[in-house]
Amino acid sequence: MAANLQDRQAKLLARALKVAEERLGMYVDAPLLQKPEDVRDYLKLWAAQRDAEAFGAVWLTTQHAVIGVDTLFTGTIDGASVYPRIVVKAALDHNAAAVILFHNHPSGCPDPSNADRVLTQKLKEALALVDVRVLDHMIVGSTIASLAELGYL
Repeated sequence: MAANLQDRQAKLLARALKVAEERLGMYVDAPLLQKPEDVRDYLKLWAAQRDAEAFGAVWLTTQHAVIGVDTLFTGTIDGASVYPRIVVKAALDHNAAAVILFHNHPSGCPDPSNADRVLTQKLKEALALVDVRVLDHMIVGSTIASLAELGYL
């Protein structure tokens, strides 16, 4: 009985995630990303499927049209290893001009740690070498914290 409920919930989350991806423009002619709320809505659904920390990116064109969304790294309940080289390679693979980075905090606390701020700066510097702008780094917990809004970018 519990397995059946979990299966139905997983299917419902998958459908909701597909709708959010469509709103981001992943399955249409990539409209410009005009509302940060679309990204936030997508990230809430993305994080709902995870019980461990994961790190990803929303890849964008120069006009901020969504090229794709990747989950690049997964970890444990309290951390994920993120390698700048892999992030830069993914940016080049997508031919991205900009990116919104994101990860979840399974604890529910969206406050950025010092490690989150240091990582964001490292990624910003690495991506700048290949002309990819970091627009934001969002941390998903019970709410979503934006490092750009908090003044860390």
